[in-house]
Amino acid sequence: MSIVVIGVNHRTGSLALLERLAIGSDAQGKALAGLVSRHSIREAVVLSTCNRTEIYAVAERFHGAFADIRDFLCDLGGLDADDLHPHLYSQHDDAAVTHLFEVAAGLDSAVLGESEILGQVRSAWEVAQQEGSAKATLNLLFRHAIETGKRARTETSIGRGTASVSHAAVEMATERLGSLSGRRVLVVGAGEMGEGVAAALVHAGVDHIGVTNRTIERAELLAGRIGGSVVPFADLPLALAEIDVLLTCTGAGETLIDFELVSSARNRSTAPLLIVDIAVPRDVAPEVTTMPHVTLLNLDDLRDWAGRALLLRAEEANLVHEIVGQEVERFGMEATARQAAPLVAQLHQRAEEIRRSEIERFSARVASLDEKQRAALEAVTKGIVAKLLHNPSVKLKEDAGTPQGERNAATVRDLFDLG
Repeated sequence: MSIVVIGVNHRTGSLALLERLAIGSDAQGKALAGLVSRHSIREAVVLSTCNRTEIYAVAERFHGAFADIRDFLCDLGGLDADDLHPHLYSQHDDAAVTHLFEVAAGLDSAVLGESEILGQVRSAWEVAQQEGSAKATLNLLFRHAIETGKRARTETSIGRGTASVSHAAVEMATERLGSLSGRRVLVVGAGEMGEGVAAALVHAGVDHIGVTNRTIERAELLAGRIGGSVVPFADLPLALAEIDVLLTCTGAGETLIDFELVSSARNRSTAPLLIVDIAVPRDVAPEVTTMPHVTLLNLDDLRDWAGRALLLRAEEANLVHEIVGQEVERFGMEATARQAAPLVAQLHQRAEEIRRSEIERFSARVASLDEKQRAALEAVTKGIVAKLLHNPSVKLKEDAGTPQGERNAATVRDLFDLG
């Protein structure tokens, strides 16, 4: 049994491909159910962000899991396998563990050291736990991944400065315009990314910040926190006619701002409009970039811009790689340790709880037994439990630290719900 990761990220696929493979929060439950229903996959976690869509799985056989996950991604994006293959990456066992830990530490992000990814890893794991698709092996793996991400940010400076996509978007806009001072800025989206963008705008000294969202209550909450103004979503065309910068980051999953909308709003204006779209899938239709006086930047532009900062953090990245190596080793030791003595103890404890519960359930029927008879009942039932668990216990200890041992341990934990 292996831990595997298969996916597409900002290094291997275009923004257009990532859009097709994006899995929104409302669709993750269905995706997880579909994955674990496949023959080769025992456990699964889906990590889908603006930079990646990755499937982490515990697999009986790597090649079978690869085919299952590839087919799942092809169905998701409406792609042929031949079209997807050049963009897929896959890792298994220690390499897969290392990959996840690097992701959680911010080493695999377009903005090196970005802070948002750690929360996204945690959220992906929590959804999988709720759906029952993350069990013993992936629960242990993701717990260690979260710990690795925390260490990277507390023990190094990898997360200092521009360490989120939302902050990078504001910095890129600032660099493009020279300054955002005195600019009228509208933020479309009041979710986590929208909050990050708004906070970065305040930090950049922007005085005129409007917030719009399809749910106006969320726009009101965010605008209130930053001292901005609320723009009703229905008034978006009017707002577009007046602003200098549009930053959009919703999770709508479809185009919200098309060519006709921008064209009608700006048809009499020669003032420049800068649009920065960091949503996946994109909020703004690509055709908008053909309009005069309108500049449209998206995540592809942001990744090129952020790449220039990589050299500045190279030393910190080396320190984080050392932490990742330490944590991969620690995970391996704990995974091996969990296969043997502690698991055997848990198994016997669970059996003892069941034995006592059953005797208690029939307490009325055995109430007439004397002390000697009660002792005999205890001895017989304990003996039955010990004999039933003897061979499984021996096998767990003999195979600990081997692939077969991993399979045995995961199966026992799942069958007896040992966590």
